[in-house]
Amino acid sequence: QVQLVESGGGLVQAGGSLRLSCAASGSTFSIDVMGWYRQTPGKQRELVATIARGRSTNYADSVKGRFTISRDYAKSAVYLQMNSLKPEDTAVYYCSAVSTVLTGLRPYWGQGTQVTVSS
Repeated sequence: QVQLVESGGGLVQAGGSLRLSCAASGSTFSIDVMGWYRQTPGKQRELVATIARGRSTNYADSVKGRFTISRDYAKSAVYLQMNSLKPEDTAVYYCSAVSTVLTGLRPYWGQGTQVTVSS
C-alpha cells in the first residue's frame, strides 16, 4: 500500500507562486508514476502533471511553461512548483501515485489541498 499526504496549498494573488509537496509512505519503492491532479466543484478531476520513474514528465496544456513537477526519490516526495498563477488555477489539488505491481493502473490518492488564486 501507498499513503500520500499533500501540503503547501493556500491563498495567493494572481501572478504569484505556490509550491505543493506530497510525501509518500508505505511501498514507495514500487511507485512507477507520481502526479498532480486538480478538481473544482461540479467538474471532473483533471490532470495537471505527471512524472515517471525515468523522470519523463507530462503537463496539461493549460499549465505548460508555468508549473514544474519534480520528484525526490530519497524523500519519496513529489513537488509542484506553480508560477504565474491565474484565478482559473483555483482548485483542490490531489497527489497521485501509480504502482502497477500493487494495483495496476488504479492510482492512490492523497486527501487534497486547496489552492485559491484571487484576481
